[in-house]
Amino acid sequence: MEPSTLLTPGPDATRRARLLVLTICCASIIVVVMDISIVNVALPDVRRDLGASPSGLQWTIDGYTLVLAAFLVLAGSMADRFGRRRVFLIGLTIFGLGSLCCGLAPGIGWLVAARVAQAVGGTMLNPVAMAIVVNTFTDPAERARAIGVFGSMSGLALALGPVLGGVLVDTLGWRSVFFVNVPIVIAAIVAALRFVPESRAARARRFDPVGQLLVALLLSCVVYVVIEARVLSWSLILTLVAAAVLSLVGIVRYESRRREPLLELRLFRSVPLASAIVMALFALCGFQAFLFVTTLYLQDVRGLSPMAAGLCLLPIGGLVLLLSIVSGRLVAAHGPRRPLLVAGGALAVGGAVLLWLTPDTALPLVMGMYLLVGVFLGMVNPPITNTAVSGMPRSMAGLAGALASSGRQTGTTLGVAIAGAIVGPALGRGGVAFTTTAHSVWWMLLGLGLGLVLLTLVSTGAWAERTAQRAAALFPGV
Repeated sequence: MEPSTLLTPGPDATRRARLLVLTICCASIIVVVMDISIVNVALPDVRRDLGASPSGLQWTIDGYTLVLAAFLVLAGSMADRFGRRRVFLIGLTIFGLGSLCCGLAPGIGWLVAARVAQAVGGTMLNPVAMAIVVNTFTDPAERARAIGVFGSMSGLALALGPVLGGVLVDTLGWRSVFFVNVPIVIAAIVAALRFVPESRAARARRFDPVGQLLVALLLSCVVYVVIEARVLSWSLILTLVAAAVLSLVGIVRYESRRREPLLELRLFRSVPLASAIVMALFALCGFQAFLFVTTLYLQDVRGLSPMAAGLCLLPIGGLVLLLSIVSGRLVAAHGPRRPLLVAGGALAVGGAVLLWLTPDTALPLVMGMYLLVGVFLGMVNPPITNTAVSGMPRSMAGLAGALASSGRQTGTTLGVAIAGAIVGPALGRGGVAFTTTAHSVWWMLLGLGLGLVLLTLVSTGAWAERTAQRAAALFPGV
């Protein structure tokens, strides 16, 4: 029997079948997102084993997240045209093969290249899974809960990644953080073949190679400058900055004139969607900068083993597991404002408290500081995901979700790039030099938290809701 006859998206699907689809989609987002944070705890071992430089460590993460950020929207368009289930299965396969190659990499260059290949598969999972969930759950209240669960998986995976990574690195070595994906991917492929229905947009959007090239060029230039600024000449830096500015101008001018653009700029007339993208960028920039610095602090400054460092981050995972449920229920019952205000406030206070961190701060106190980051991460993802698709036509949900996911991955990429550029020169200079240099990162977290609070107040009022309705009305029959 074909999967499409076993489960038809929408009201005809049984509750059990819909939950199976949600579980499969959540598994895919967990492996994709966890591979951002699980690698952090392995970085010191990768550096020693492969002789990687600080910039090489940054590219191990950013080579992955940069591809995710640049090509998520393209993957969503491909799924709308060729079928979401088909693209989802292709993405799982490529991701699994990329994970295998990462585990076998003989050098840092090979590892970064394999991470890029892994990310190509990852781009086909995140927004496509979101579109599958949205089209499977058609009841508004049930869909809000499903989106909340799906969105919370991102934060949970980010938080638990270092814990699982620490256990794997200590017991099986750093390569195991990649090998562990392979059996999970195989199981997900089997389940998707059996239970996930095929679905497409009513009218597939045309490909936009020029727009895709401009987006990739913009992100690549910005990230390359941030990571490699210490070794680049000023002339090359200015050239790359100019290329990034021209790419941005080109995106605005070209995409606004194209009939079916890669980036549907009219969607940005929705204040909730536009704010959700920026909030996603702020949130993941803050968390990934925190995680990059914290992993190096715990292992290089405090001398902890990967497992001990992971266990220090376990309370964050526990809070995310608990609060993501609370956050999802708050969104379903009252909307996104309350959890977003809590998340922004927790990040701002967490950044301020971390300014007091020293090489000799008692570990229980350090872990107490980290709890604020756990509150932030546990509360932030469900409302951002819900805000992104709020008021959008169902057939545009995939694109809206992809834009929010691109914001997350762009934030992740910038968080690692900026944090690495700040603390990289302090590596090997002693604990005091490292923690003093890290103050700039903690100030950044404080500012990002305040930015989240401000954007929440702007994007969750009646005026913002009317802009979302007007933006949705621009796509009649879509």
